[in-house]
Amino acid sequence: MNSSDIHVLASEASVTSLRVKPAPQASAIPTQFSYAPSDDGTDENLLILLHGLGGTNVPFARLGRSLKLPQTATLALRAPDLVPFLYEQAFQWYPSFDQLGDLIERPDPSPALNLLKHIFGHLMGECGWPPHRIHLFGFAQGGSVAAEACLQWWRRELELSSQSRMTNKETPVRPFGSLVTISGPLLSYPTLSKPCETPVLVFRRPRELKDEALVAFRKGFSRVKDVERAGEGMPRASSREEWQPILEFWSEVLGWRPGDGLYEVTTGTSN
Repeated sequence: MNSSDIHVLASEASVTSLRVKPAPQASAIPTQFSYAPSDDGTDENLLILLHGLGGTNVPFARLGRSLKLPQTATLALRAPDLVPFLYEQAFQWYPSFDQLGDLIERPDPSPALNLLKHIFGHLMGECGWPPHRIHLFGFAQGGSVAAEACLQWWRRELELSSQSRMTNKETPVRPFGSLVTISGPLLSYPTLSKPCETPVLVFRRPRELKDEALVAFRKGFSRVKDVERAGEGMPRASSREEWQPILEFWSEVLGWRPGDGLYEVTTGTSN
């Protein structure tokens, strides 16, 4: 984005967690990943980046570092399975092709959701990340997986809260910090007793994600922002106009450890 700078103020919150979080352990995450602590020395937020079909974690690790979001560590995950029929390092989050090599119309994301559930457990347990400080960013298939993972987590939280009321020890329902999906639709139509409170930004290309996809998001989430831009694929690294709404969204939802003031986000991003 021409190395231009955008100033954003992350939302203030009272936090008692460690300023520097332990790094995720390879022994606890059963797929390749790239982790980078916050540049400013305060790990208040964790941005998890999920690539699209046929990609890897490497370019998304570079993207996460180049964003330089305030008080934000980044974790780029690689999908667990190789794409069949290809002789290159191209990965998929769940089985995407049938035996003839055609895309599966109604894929089952369970393998990816089980993987993320395991990773979330490690991040919240050994690494000390509270759910409301975990932010998800996914492109295409990765965006779909991130959205479905948010809903899966929310369902579990609703169930635990309901069970706790039966023992007169009600526990709060904890949403994730935010979700940004780049042209990644939901794979299911949500049926929830209460919409998920994770704030969502849907960045979409008209040819890649139709208006109908927003109906499912607004059924499953209580706060959905729709951003439509011409073109295709990821927001262009050279386009301030495409990244601006995403950065503004993060400025509203990122947590801020009191005392650290105003932050500068350098938007020299790469795909």
